[in-house]
Amino acid sequence: MPQISVLLPFRNMEQTLDECLASINGQTLKDYELLAVNDHSTDGSRALVANLAANDSRIRLFDNKGNGLVDALNHGLSKARTGLVARMDGDDVMHPRRLERQFEHMQHHPEVALLGCATRLFPEHVILNGYREYIRWQNSCNTPEQIADEIYIESPFAHPGVVFRKQIVERLGGYRDGPFPEDYELWLRLHRAGYRMAKLPEILLDWREYPSRTSRVDLRYSRDAFDRLRADYLSREHRLLKKRDCLAIWGAGRKTRKRCKPLLQKGFKPIAWIDIDPKKIGNRLEGVPVVDPGWLGETMPKPYVLVYVANHGARELIARDLHRFGYKRGTDYLMVG
Repeated sequence: MPQISVLLPFRNMEQTLDECLASINGQTLKDYELLAVNDHSTDGSRALVANLAANDSRIRLFDNKGNGLVDALNHGLSKARTGLVARMDGDDVMHPRRLERQFEHMQHHPEVALLGCATRLFPEHVILNGYREYIRWQNSCNTPEQIADEIYIESPFAHPGVVFRKQIVERLGGYRDGPFPEDYELWLRLHRAGYRMAKLPEILLDWREYPSRTSRVDLRYSRDAFDRLRADYLSREHRLLKKRDCLAIWGAGRKTRKRCKPLLQKGFKPIAWIDIDPKKIGNRLEGVPVVDPGWLGETMPKPYVLVYVANHGARELIARDLHRFGYKRGTDYLMVG
């Protein structure tokens, strides 16, 4: 019996699959099974994997009985013979000790349901500043507590860099299909169910960036899709529900209000909007006053604060102010992407 299952769905990955498969074959942990699920490829991807499988019993090739990534993921998941499943994509590259390090951590930390790793974007010349900042944030969000407190900012994991416990994910219904990013939805579902997630701070995955990547072109990964998904889970977040009638939203600008609109449409209404712009302070938005941050230090009981400001560096400054007023991350406020 292998120690870990590597779940690799692929569709038309002929140009990058060789490098990906070589990185899996080069792992220091050799006792794995590779579940390669062909999602109706029309290039040479399937033949490439079939040729390797003919000479390596660890490689198990399947054809997706459904259609699309979620069906391929669930089909492969159902075939896993081990309790630990490592995700991988056909355009990315594992570092040699990735499986070894993640397997060891999961063995020693049975309380962890899902474990990610730090990632490096490549090739360097195509990486935009916004994506660099996202990876900087993601790679700094490591402990179960950090992940629970920052999970509404963005997806805290690179999907092809995670390992999870098969039994737990299957118990929660596996991957779900819908107008949302399937990986982030699973992380939020695990969080809502009370499972602990963590991340190794070591860079163990090279994550390939290119303009036609699915997350760049599929509407399921659009900002609107992320906003709707976050609002769905935020509306059921126990920390927020305790203070549902005493809620303040930091950010009164047009873009901020657009991002929080899906949550407001679920019946949430702030008692105040927080902003630092003198032109906004003193106004009312739909009958709700816009106040300066100092209002939070004077108001009792403390409102629960959702920070929707996403400008670079702004979250750190806002967190500093909130801590000065005695607010604790997670307990008294959450950052929202």
